[in-house]
Parts: sequence; structure tokens; C-alpha cells
Amino acid sequence: MVTPHRLRVPKSSALPLTGHLPFADAPGVPDPIGVTSRWLTRGGRPWFPVSGEFHYSRYPAREWEEELLKMKAGGVTAVASYVIWIHHEEIEGRTRFDGDRDLRRFAELCARHGLDFIPRIGPWSHAEVRNGGLPDWLLARAATSRTDDPAYLEPVRAWFTQIAGQLRGLDRAHGGPIVAIQIENELYDRPGHLRTLKRLAQEAGLSAPLWTSTAWGGVQLPGEELLPLYGGYPEAFWTEADGGWPDTCRKHFFFTHERDDEGIGADLRPTAVRGADPVPVDRFPWATCELGGGMAVAYHRRPRVEAADVGALGLTKIGCGSVWQGYYMFHGGTNPPGELTSLQESHATGYPNDLPVLSYDFQAPLGEYGQVRPSYHELRLQHLLLADFGHRIAPMESVLPERLPAGQHDRDTLRWAVRSDGTSGFLFVTNHQPHEPLPDHPDTAFTVGFPDAPTLTLPSVPVTVPSGACFCWPLRLDVAGLRLEWATAQPVCTVEAGGRTVLVLAATDGVAPELALDADTVASVATPTGEVTPIGGRVLVSGVRPGTDALVEVDAADGSRVGLLVLDAGTARTVYRGDAWGAERLVLCGDGVVFDGDEVRLHSPAAEPSFAVLPAPDAVPVVAGARVRAVADGVFTRYTIGAAPLADTAVPVTLVRPAGPAPEPVTGVQGRASVPADKYVETAAAEYHVDVPEDLLRAPAGVLLRLRWTGDLARAYVGDVLVADQFYSGRVWDIGLDRLPVEEVRARGLRMRVLPLAAEAPVHVPGQAGDDWRAAGVRHAEWVVTRSWTVRAG
Repeated sequence: MVTPHRLRVPKSSALPLTGHLPFADAPGVPDPIGVTSRWLTRGGRPWFPVSGEFHYSRYPAREWEEELLKMKAGGVTAVASYVIWIHHEEIEGRTRFDGDRDLRRFAELCARHGLDFIPRIGPWSHAEVRNGGLPDWLLARAATSRTDDPAYLEPVRAWFTQIAGQLRGLDRAHGGPIVAIQIENELYDRPGHLRTLKRLAQEAGLSAPLWTSTAWGGVQLPGEELLPLYGGYPEAFWTEADGGWPDTCRKHFFFTHERDDEGIGADLRPTAVRGADPVPVDRFPWATCELGGGMAVAYHRRPRVEAADVGALGLTKIGCGSVWQGYYMFHGGTNPPGELTSLQESHATGYPNDLPVLSYDFQAPLGEYGQVRPSYHELRLQHLLLADFGHRIAPMESVLPERLPAGQHDRDTLRWAVRSDGTSGFLFVTNHQPHEPLPDHPDTAFTVGFPDAPTLTLPSVPVTVPSGACFCWPLRLDVAGLRLEWATAQPVCTVEAGGRTVLVLAATDGVAPELALDADTVASVATPTGEVTPIGGRVLVSGVRPGTDALVEVDAADGSRVGLLVLDAGTARTVYRGDAWGAERLVLCGDGVVFDGDEVRLHSPAAEPSFAVLPAPDAVPVVAGARVRAVADGVFTRYTIGAAPLADTAVPVTLVRPAGPAPEPVTGVQGRASVPADKYVETAAAEYHVDVPEDLLRAPAGVLLRLRWTGDLARAYVGDVLVADQFYSGRVWDIGLDRLPVEEVRARGLRMRVLPLAAEAPVHVPGQAGDDWRAAGVRHAEWVVTRSWTVRAG
């Protein structure tokens, strides 16, 4: 029995408001940024930015440039970063902007590589930093922080002046990258103070076309002076250990027009207090700055976030109506060592969560040591869509179907929505959520009625929407003279190849791809597999086997030539697009790829890395010191780098001392479990020793020590210096060799301590069965060596 899924797109609402908000770009810029009530504009055209958070002060400056290029290759167009006060001025009067704290160099690198920059200047940031980023010396004063107390505003004014000095000349008026500035963070009930902070920042010399504020938690904003930005996370460390999966996270896997999330930061504000009036959403576009690219782990609660969770969250928000995808974090990092104290959020500073001393990996798409994770590939697939079609999607309104889920615990009603301009659009489906799998939906077909165009029903034969499937299908998409009426495959991007405009599509696992073409726009169709069938004003292409050779060639009625390349779902998640060797090309690679002028660099742990290119360059690319082999891979050409074999990756780990009894649990702020005292790590932890091979010490870049372990918490030391740490959550523990003092490691090796967890500890660790995982132990260790290959034109 076919399950009806119907939706009618209403007549378009009134034209968006323009010129009603007090935001203006610098005079004379070639691509002025503007804001309507429904979307942003740049250069007079709808603009769909993708921002990703990367904290420069939590990452080695020598690696910033390559990591920014990774973010750009992942589809990020703007880099956001907290300017964390305590990282720069831990000691009053000794402000540091050197080394890993060089804000200006970081912003200049963004500009060099065409990335916008969004400083989030606080002064309070949160960011799981000690005191939310406020220095201890400031809090020791007789002043009320985060208010208009003159004793607080005086040092804030000086701090903003320091930031402005670092960023002078990097505003839009001078051709700089700063497109937005965030004031404060998560301040929900002091609109007057937000207004004061904006004024102080402007007086200090800071300038941007957009001034923003976080808007979750029923925030009260100062009129329309700040653009409200929203968020949503797949999981949360800030809720209770025994609270289960929070409903405030569950809601983000439904299509809805509700922007607020009262869960974010709720542990730091009274839940009974909310703003007097909601933000007038009819006057602001739906923009985000904190869609969860992952999640931190606290001692009492250690969530796991998978790539599918991140991908489903991002795609759902686009379907809901987002016009700015902003991720926190997109790139993980490590807390810098403090001169006076450690710099993490902790019970010791009165905050409700104990965080690791050093690690701020956040399970992000790009990890603490630059690891390329599956979530990076998942999001890049969506960002490629936005790069080509975001200007079309941004003005489209989100429309919900006739039949909606009955509530947040309804797992049986299919979750879908359409974004449409009245004649065309994109159909979004999310059939995934964390923790509680959603069922298959057999015999599914969609009927979408338009006010200004005929109704569409798709597919031609009902399909099963598999559990876990998330996709976006096009509705009346124009591609270089061809109209694709609909497809059961997701648009990825376009590229010019072989004299055709090639639209790449990603098949949905478990759903046979079909392409319905408007017959009036088609002169001829050739397909390598399947059938071409004229049906009622359309040409239906079915039976295509997805892959690198699944190129449907269409000669359009207007004389243009179009290719529709249907990749299988796995291959589609390896697609990169960038300028390489004199042309825009697609590169297929399951590892990390960056585009840098005349070079393409691969970051791969494979013994013989490979990548495929479309269109292929005229000559085989060259890699210094390696032989490159070329073979056909469908319409791509695949190149394999013949590399020297990798050395033995096994790691001998020596148990120096077995663990003692697990310490008794202790609770702190809000009754949550606290990290065991250091004395227990010294006396009750199992201790291990690792000697690092000399060949790895000579070339430590890209080398990770990967540990699979069990227990409560683990810390690594070189001598007596803490160099890495983690709370157990079932994830591997990576330690970057190039972050360690090489000579000290050569002389002393690496020492690790692993503490067991008491059975009665009020700690949430997902997915564990029995009690064996509570015992302290390193179960397996290996070296993971990611080599960098520079590929140049042949």
C-alpha cells in the first residue's frame, strides 16, 4: 500500500523587508553584504554562507594555513573564532598576541585564501574555557562582570582596543576579510549591556557589515542592533548524567520552523527566566552559528557523536529554512597551558562541568590534530550543494507537509519538507536521528503542489526510504539549458568537462536513481545503463547503475550539452571541487585534499594513496620522489602514487604499574561528578611506557599514537609535563607526536596513566555493556602516519 506524502506550496509570502535593519557594508566595496528579513545578500545576489569555528589559540600557528585550506576544501566560506581574553591576557597588563595567539596573522591567512573571518570578541565567550574566558584578575576586582558596571567596562574597553589594534586594516573598507563580529555570548537577559558592548567595540575601531549575537534561550536583544544567530546540537555534555538523550537535542532532527533552542547553555542560566518578548523572526533571516559539528565531553557526561548525526542535523536545518550554516566546532583543538592555572572549564572555577585539562577535540570534522573525520566528508557533500545552488535555496521558503509527526517521540511519521520559490525547489528527507533508529518507510512517493506550476509526483514507482537515509532531491532544477523535473538523487555540484556542463548527483543507498527530464528542453539522451522512456511530457531515465561511469549525456533543445553523473553514495562523499592545474576540477579522494594555487596536496595514511580527477589534466600530474600511475575510472582518471612502504605501525606498550582500586566518586557543582583529584591519578592509575622509534621522531609531522583503551580518564606525560588527556567515551585516543617535545621524548619516552572508574560513579558513558570497560587498560596501540603529498601539473 502506497503511503501518501503530500505537500502544497502556498503562494509566496510578501517580498522580504529590505533596508529595515541597521547593518551596512563599507562604502564602495565590490560585493556589498546586506540583510533582508529572509536571507542575506552579497553583491546584490542571495548569499548562503557556511561558517566553521576554529580557535586559533587552541592550535599551533605553524599549522594554521594548512588547516584553513582543509576547511576551505570542506566547503567552509567563513572562519569564526573566539578571541579568548584569558588566552591573551592571563596576567594583567601582559597581553600576548604572539605565536599561537597571533590574531592578526590568523585573520590575514583567512584573507589570503579567500575565507571570510568572524571574530567572536566576547568579552565572555564560554567556549568551555576557564571563567568563560574572563581572566582571574578581572574577576578578583570589585566589579560585576557582564554588566554595565563601570569597573567592568573599563578593562573591557581596553581589551576591545587591543583587539581592534590587531585587526586594524582588516575590515571590509580596506579589503579585509571581517564580515561579522559577535558580541558577548549566551547573554539572555541584558540587552542594554549588549548595546553597550557594541558601542565600545565600534569606538575602539572595530567594524563589520554584520554585528551578531547568539539568540538561543529566549534571549532579549537590544532592538535590531544585533543579528540573532541560532544553534542546535545532536548531543549535549551540559545536561545531567542520567538525563538520557535531551529533547532539546531530539528536536533538531525534525523539520520545524522553530528557531530557538532553550537547551544550549541551560546549565548556566535559570531555566525559569526567559526574555519578555521573542525575537521577531519575521524581521530577521534564519541564520546559525552553532550547529553541532561534534560535541565536547565532560567528566560526568561523555556523549558520542557520529558522522551521520552531524550530517542529518545540517541537512535538516537547510530544509527547515536556514540561510547560514554555522558550525561549532568545525575544527578541534587543545587548550594552551596556563602560566598560573589550567585554562579549562571546571568545578574548581564554579562552573557545572569538569572538562579535560587539555583536549578540546570536540569530535569535530577536523580533529584536535587535524584528523580528517567522516563527518568532514558528510558535511562537504552538503556544502558543495550550497556552493552551486545556495543562491537559489536561500530565497526559497520552507514548507512542511500535510501530515506532521505527532510529537518529538513520533518515530513512525516520515520527516520531510520542501524549500520552494513557487515553481521549483528541493525536497528534504531526514530518516536518521541519534540513539533511536528510525524505521524504513516502504511504498513511499511524494506529491508536491505548486501555486505557479504543475504538481510533481515522484518517483515513478514508490520506493522504500531506508532507515538512516538523509537526502535532498531537486524539483525543477535548471542546468545549462536542461530542466531536471525531478531526480531521486541529490545534487552535489557542477563542473565543465568534455564540452559539457556536468551535474554530479549522489544516489541514496537503497533507492534506485531516476532522472525525469522536461521533454521540451531535451533533444537527445544517451545513458550507459538503464532505460530512457518518454512519459507525458517528460523523459524518464531509470535503471542507471550509480558509479564513476554513470554519465547520462543530454543534448538540450537550446543546443547546450549537459551531463548528469550519478555517483553511488559512498563515492559522492569523496568529491572535492577546486582549482587545480589551471582549471576547476573534481577530485575524488577519501582522505584529506587541499587546493593551493598550482598545487594539490593529499593528506593520506594509505601506503599508496590514490585520487581521481575530472576533467583530467593534459599530462599525468607529478609528485616529487614518487611514481604516479594513471588508469581510467569511469569518466574520471585515477592516479595512484607509488610510495615507499610504511614502517611497522605496531606499538609496544609496557605496563609499568597496574591500576589500584578506583577512587570513590566525588560530586561538585550542581551535584555532578567531579574529576578525581590528581593524587589518585598519581597513585591509583595504571602506568604505561612507550618508546617512540627514532625514524618517527625525525619526522613527527602527521604521526599519531592511536590508543584503544578502557577506564575513566587517561593522561599522557613527557617527564612530568602533561601533554594529552581524555575522558573515556569509547572513542580512540589520539596523541599527535609533533606536539611533543622531541628531545624530551627521545630521552624519556612517553608515559601514560589510566585511572579505573568506580561502578557507582554517576557518569554517563554511552554504548557500554557489563563492567569490563571500567577497568583501566590500554588494549591496543598503533602508529597512524598521515603523509602529505604535493601534486603538481605534469
